[in-house]
Amino acid sequence: MAKSGTTGAGEIRAGQIRAGMGGWTFEPWERSFYPETLAKAKQLHYAARQVPTIEVNGTYYSTFKPATFAKWAKDAPEGFVFSLKAIRFATNRRVLAEAGESVGRFLGSGVSELGDKLGPILWQFAPTKKFDPEDFGAFLALLPEKQDGVKLRHAVEVRNSTFVVPEFVELLRRHDVTVVYADHEKYPAIADVTGDFVYARLQTGADDIPTCYPEKALDEWAARAKLWAAGKAPDDLKLADPEHAAPVRPRDVFVYFITSGKVRAPHGAMAFMERVGK
Repeated sequence: MAKSGTTGAGEIRAGQIRAGMGGWTFEPWERSFYPETLAKAKQLHYAARQVPTIEVNGTYYSTFKPATFAKWAKDAPEGFVFSLKAIRFATNRRVLAEAGESVGRFLGSGVSELGDKLGPILWQFAPTKKFDPEDFGAFLALLPEKQDGVKLRHAVEVRNSTFVVPEFVELLRRHDVTVVYADHEKYPAIADVTGDFVYARLQTGADDIPTCYPEKALDEWAARAKLWAAGKAPDDLKLADPEHAAPVRPRDVFVYFITSGKVRAPHGAMAFMERVGK
């Protein structure tokens, strides 16, 4: 991974940049990514040594046991980080303020077994969910800072254009929650920095491109990630609240190659990491 560091007295120490893909179990990867003779039981062990992070999608649909999280932690090397997509029952509801039980059940299911390999928790909302400041604020208030003594970092991915307003950015900053930047054909792209880390999901790749994204696009995203890590902000991405910039301070950056181009997503993440100084 790209490590934090300084280049001189008084300069800002950059955060860590990590790039990965969604999950590690995908049948086409048995031909395009994994060695031919690799057993399926060893796929996480292998994948976690090719990229520094993976976004787990399975936790969105099912509840896992503590032993499963503990096994994942054991299979991954030191410094590796799992981002977990939170259970859908917490976010796919009409009244978000009533999600407390689902939030507590998910966070108490054993995610703390990952220890220092626990990365951001991604709370993803349906495209039909519109911005209701009061109700969304009540949901954010349900997100704890720790679980079983393990620090939690929260990110939200919204998919409705009603969220592209300064009020949403201010609300997230008040709760120190990160908004996901979605590079997607349909969903709104919100590049405001709202938390103490940055989370980007790159979702417009292609299976016929060896590195998922074109070389030029990878160069551009790597440059943006370096700016975010240094505490700055790219000037070519749309902001919901351009009048209020985030404080300049180093931030960890998580970038995931998701959805379109999934067959080549691991290669996109590896090519990205080469660009940011793996």
